Amino acid sequence: MYFVTISEMIGTQGNKIARGVAAALNYSYYGREALFKAADEMGILSDLLKFELKNPPLLEKFFSDKPKIYLDRFQAVVYEVAKRGNAVFFGKGSQLLLHSFDCALHVLVTGSMEKRKKKIMEEMNVDAEVAEKIITNSDQDKKGFLRYAFDEDWLNPQLYHLILNTDVLSVDSAVKIIVDAAKSEEIKSCGTDAVQRLGKFALQRKIESSLLEAGVMSLHLFFSVEDVDSVKIFGVASSREEKENIEKLLRRIKGIKNVTNDLRIGSDD
Repeated sequence: MYFVTISEMIGTQGNKIARGVAAALNYSYYGREALFKAADEMGILSDLLKFELKNPPLLEKFFSDKPKIYLDRFQAVVYEVAKRGNAVFFGKGSQLLLHSFDCALHVLVTGSMEKRKKKIMEEMNVDAEVAEKIITNSDQDKKGFLRYAFDEDWLNPQLYHLILNTDVLSVDSAVKIIVDAAKSEEIKSCGTDAVQRLGKFALQRKIESSLLEAGVMSLHLFFSVEDVDSVKIFGVASSREEKENIEKLLRRIKGIKNVTNDLRIGSDD
């Protein structure tokens, strides 16, 4: 099992390159539409439709759990589809979500402002001023999203194995470079242990989002994913009823078969 993640600066034809790589390698392609389809199959499409890949407004971050809930569910979708096998992911923070897997090749497609403006003007039929604003807004959104979601700079070169500049590279040339790199011996195949890790990562995000949505996530409640279908909860619950309700909540999450409830009942003193 192998993954390729391709991130782009808007106006560099990264989407065409990603689709070309997927076709050349015969890998599944996951961009916005494919991830939304997977979310629909998981029953959480409505949450993803509300989720924007940018830094949430300051007040919403501080006074609402919704951005974190949507983020957790979005990340669960990425991990779930990754379990299906060979895939190319286009953006969406996939370079961070899959960064710990040796079977993943991470690519950033870049270009100069002038060449990007020209491409946006051609593709969107806008003037230079509008094209530059589109580029600036896109760059700011990506920067804000990765800073919020991962506390990381999206242009950090250490996040990528390849950085390709389409000022001088054609789509076909970029595709060939990426395909050759993906087939290199240095990119190791992921085994069954990787599938298990992906499953545990996905389950962790589902649990966290469910606890947040129910309003029971607190500084005194903890959980650990013991296996792809097993979770342990521990810490302190305010009452026996809350302890039982938290366990019921977890058992309703798709994929969980075993819940070890080690919560103790706290004292009001």
